[in-house]
Amino acid sequence: MQNIFIISGPSGAGEDSIIDGLAGIFPIERAITTVTRSPRVGESDGHPYYFISPEDFQQKIAQGEMAEYAKQYNGNLYGVTKKELERIMTSGKIGIWKLDYQGVETAKKMFPDIIAVFITAPLEILEQRIRMRDHLTETYIAERMAYTKEWLNHTDIYDYTVENEQGKLEAAIKQVATIIKKHAAKK
Repeated sequence: MQNIFIISGPSGAGEDSIIDGLAGIFPIERAITTVTRSPRVGESDGHPYYFISPEDFQQKIAQGEMAEYAKQYNGNLYGVTKKELERIMTSGKIGIWKLDYQGVETAKKMFPDIIAVFITAPLEILEQRIRMRDHLTETYIAERMAYTKEWLNHTDIYDYTVENEQGKLEAAIKQVATIIKKHAAKK
């Protein structure tokens, strides 16, 4: 796992914005998650996920092909295959593995030396960012906020915490880049 770093945070934390910013600093390769949900408009296989049936996902679990997986709040299975991690490790780039806290717990058991960075913001900012997304129901927002509050009970599993304050995205990107430089140089 020498060139793979975990970036993790609840909805609204800005992990994708930070990952996009890191791409301007390092050659990065994102670990592509395999999911059992249907593609949304504008999504296709491999962008941003690999889409498979629940039956195929269960088969991958049974055959030991998943590095980690979890059932999400929406009832769908999400996970990363061992083959995907091998692709990242041989890419020669900095690997970014975006996970929720359940995935981080699993990854840390399998790869104890992997560096996990928790991206967060004040709770009220997280809620504001979630509300800015299109076509969200109050039920959805309440579910996301409950999940976010649960996530905040698991921050001890991370090696670093970076606060992505409102209007200070560049500072958060620089903090994460510094963490990556520190650990990539050691490996």
